[in-house]
Amino acid sequence: MELGIVGKPNVGKSTFFSAATLAKAEIAAYPFTTINPNRGVAYVRAKCPHPDFNVKCSPKNAKCVKGTRYVPVEAIDVAGLVPDAHKGKGLGNKFLDDLRQASALIHIVDASGGTDLEGNPCEVGTHDPAEDVRFLEKELTFWMKGILAKGWEKVARQADSEKTKIETLLADRLTGLGITEHEVKLAMRDCKLPENFKEWNEEDLFSLTNSIREIGKPIIIAANKCDIASKENLGKLKKLDYTVIPTSAESELALRRAAKSGLIDYDPGSDDFKILHREKLTEKQVHGLEFIREKMKEFGGTGIQACIETAVFKVLDLIVVYPVEDENKLTDKDGNILPDAYLMKKGSTALELAYKIHTDIGKNFIRAIDAKTKRVIGAEHVLNDGDVIKIVAKV
Repeated sequence: MELGIVGKPNVGKSTFFSAATLAKAEIAAYPFTTINPNRGVAYVRAKCPHPDFNVKCSPKNAKCVKGTRYVPVEAIDVAGLVPDAHKGKGLGNKFLDDLRQASALIHIVDASGGTDLEGNPCEVGTHDPAEDVRFLEKELTFWMKGILAKGWEKVARQADSEKTKIETLLADRLTGLGITEHEVKLAMRDCKLPENFKEWNEEDLFSLTNSIREIGKPIIIAANKCDIASKENLGKLKKLDYTVIPTSAESELALRRAAKSGLIDYDPGSDDFKILHREKLTEKQVHGLEFIREKMKEFGGTGIQACIETAVFKVLDLIVVYPVEDENKLTDKDGNILPDAYLMKKGSTALELAYKIHTDIGKNFIRAIDAKTKRVIGAEHVLNDGDVIKIVAKV
């Protein structure tokens, strides 16, 4: 599962990525600073079940801090997008290709209105940030439509002659983008297209592609530079049909670096922090931290962690499940207690968890056991957030 960090140049995309992952990314105030995509690991927080069992966990893939699991999520920061990217302008083809496997997109928008549509600096407040949202929608839809519509007549003839479902053939075309047949079906239903696909015109294909994009590549808006943005601009973004979260990537990056250096005590996602070594800070640094604190109180934090967790838990609708090999000791084969935390789609079954652990375990699934209740559950049992599950499979 991968989150795409997207947006035009010079809006704080790479700063957002660095703040979310503490990975190194080239940051500068000019277009196309990012050429090759930066990859890193962000984290979402979940309640660790170890207090419920009165044990001490020994996690492997997701660290536990004060009863909170930090579950890893891959993030990718791609080259900045400019108008007509789908035609290859700027680094458009590369940008779009890098996004193929992203499950959801976090669109970084300069809420201050201080960058024009091309990503060039302009006077703060002179650009409407809502235009950036519409332009990204357009570029993604045209890009996907180009893939979908290529050789459309041949696809239509194949579906007609072979009696193959049109949604199957369309999903085959989009499989490289991580689009499923189920998502294509949902999009077709939402668009209310002519029943006979041979009657679909260009407008129908565009409408279908737009719906597939909305379903298969969901977007949330990070209204970045919120600390210098006007209420009017933030209001414009919040009127759009998206989840919009005010963010200050520069503030979050400064806090995480200060915390890493031991200067402050800060938990990502919190709306406050504690200065530990004021004597090691200059007056200017203390003033800067107090300014950040003031803005965090206003917006409920820097918004970076909120963006990541909203994308994972609300947009993608994922839950956290803890597989174990011994339902009594809650251990794996090496004795690690509650070792792993897996992100699963809400509504996933015990069998799907088995396949996620390993294909062979899925193929040889016999039953599962809920470690909290000690009840045996079947393959189609729907998992709940926070479940601790043992999978029993043929050896």
